[in-house]
Amino acid sequence: MNTATATATSLSSDGDGVTRRTNPNGTAAVATTTPAAANGSIDTAEQLRRAFRKKYRHIEAIHSESRPSCLSHDATDTPSFLGFRNLMVIVLVVGNLRLVIENIQKYGVLICIGCHDFRKNDLQLGLLLYFLIPCHLLIAYVIEFVAARHARNQRRQAERRDGTSSPTEDERKKFLATWKMVWVAHAVNVTFALAFTTYMVYYHIHHPLIGTLTEVHAVIVWLKAASYAFTNRDLRHAYLHPVKGELGALPEIYSQCPYPDNITVGNLVYFWWAPTLVYQPVYPRTDRIRWVFVCKRLGEVACLSVFIWFASAQYAAPVLQNSLDKIVSLDFWSILERLLKLSTISLVIWLAGFFALFQSFLNALAEITKFADRSFYDAWWNSESLGMYWRTWNKPVYQYFKRHVYSPMRSRGWSHKAASFSVFLMSAILHELLVGVPTHNLIGVAFLGMFLQLPLIQMTAPLEKMKSAHGKLLGNVTFWVSFTILGQPFAALMYFYAWQAKYGSVSKVMANTPPGTCPPMPPAM
Repeated sequence: MNTATATATSLSSDGDGVTRRTNPNGTAAVATTTPAAANGSIDTAEQLRRAFRKKYRHIEAIHSESRPSCLSHDATDTPSFLGFRNLMVIVLVVGNLRLVIENIQKYGVLICIGCHDFRKNDLQLGLLLYFLIPCHLLIAYVIEFVAARHARNQRRQAERRDGTSSPTEDERKKFLATWKMVWVAHAVNVTFALAFTTYMVYYHIHHPLIGTLTEVHAVIVWLKAASYAFTNRDLRHAYLHPVKGELGALPEIYSQCPYPDNITVGNLVYFWWAPTLVYQPVYPRTDRIRWVFVCKRLGEVACLSVFIWFASAQYAAPVLQNSLDKIVSLDFWSILERLLKLSTISLVIWLAGFFALFQSFLNALAEITKFADRSFYDAWWNSESLGMYWRTWNKPVYQYFKRHVYSPMRSRGWSHKAASFSVFLMSAILHELLVGVPTHNLIGVAFLGMFLQLPLIQMTAPLEKMKSAHGKLLGNVTFWVSFTILGQPFAALMYFYAWQAKYGSVSKVMANTPPGTCPPMPPAM
């Protein structure tokens, strides 16, 4: 191409960024360069392909590689189910809203604060026990304070050791003798606290809500006091009889407050309010309190509590009341229909309660106390077995039993099955206390519901270990079916029936009560 021809050639660009030449004879030709290509940012061959695809739009190769369907098991990338989650929430909200509207049309508005039997005696006893129960933590502090002073004296009087040998037989006997006295003092203290509270709730507090809050507080203090005793027992042993390398093996965070410097009132009070059941001398802490964060979480607690109250009174209570005659007549199919109907609202109430407690309340409490470890739960909704669910949905309780029951038993030679049996036996007893005592009916349903998890865990454990997606799916479905249908709805139905049998059938009273008015309360105990 000569100079005149090159000068006569003009460049024009269409909207797609492809530069074209106009030859002297008026014909157009696709340029081999573009402004971007001139800068070296776009390959020439790619520009040619773009221009070709724009000119011949009907020959693009749509099917050019092997690809599986998005939901197939051989898909290379796991699809996101965010949209299905949103759909599930919408379906749950719309479905239950329809049932609530239908319920209001049938029964009228059942929400009535005055209908709750908040007796003066219940409120007074509940407040009194709320302030008395933590006193047993202070007694635990006194016990540990005396034990710490005794340990200091022993260490001053003992020969200096370089930590190259284990404790002598005489030292071991002295420590065990001291620990037996400390153990007995702690056992009497915490057992009396739980037994006295249980007696007062069962025989003298009528309202189930007040009784439940009181009993839960007593169980939490009981567990915390036991953790306080066991942890300080091991720290005291390491302090008195340091074997070479053991002190260095202690958790690094404990060096910030070594034993016995941790035996203070302030240290124990912090543990009382910290959102954990496991005692440590030191916890990871945040630098400041975000009060906006606290207000948001407490607002969630308040809103969800109102929602739970509304759903329980307006929808769950009529379903339970209408089930009483079916239970009396042992109409199996009608009872099953009621269980299925109750399962939906009970699941919604439980999920709201879970979020209010573990996400909102515990995070607010952690923020106020500057407690930094806020892993209160894992993704339990994806559990592939019953065992995974119990390990992930309530981590404070799981960590407690693993640290203070399961691991010590395993270290003493107990088998995995025996240690697991002990954990679930103890957990089943506590579940019965938390449900049966406030409802004044120790009928064993909560105990069996928890204890019978063991065979279900054994059945679903192989599914969790399967590499196939089918096994994991089956395990997750088994978990949800046992949880939503066979678990909570059945327990709620049985305890409600026992309550009505003991205090009279409220359903008959409500059936004859005009909408919007309060039915008479059962007689006082």
